[in-house]
Amino acid sequence: MAEVRAEMVANVWKIVVSEGEVVEEGDTLVILESMKMEIPVLAEDAGTISKLHVEEGDVVQEGDLIAVIE
Repeated sequence: MAEVRAEMVANVWKIVVSEGEVVEEGDTLVILESMKMEIPVLAEDAGTISKLHVEEGDVVQEGDLIAVIE
């Protein structure tokens, strides 16, 4: 199991994957927006998205859980 966490304070601009989706290492999961920059959040491991912990429009803080990959 891998936890994907936010690396900075940002808005969740777009969610690219859905729960149950199979992802490969390096796939974009979520796009964050901070200071008018789009920052992709990438899967660090291959697996299945077991849980998304954010919704579009949410504000995440550094270290907040975004998704769990199993």
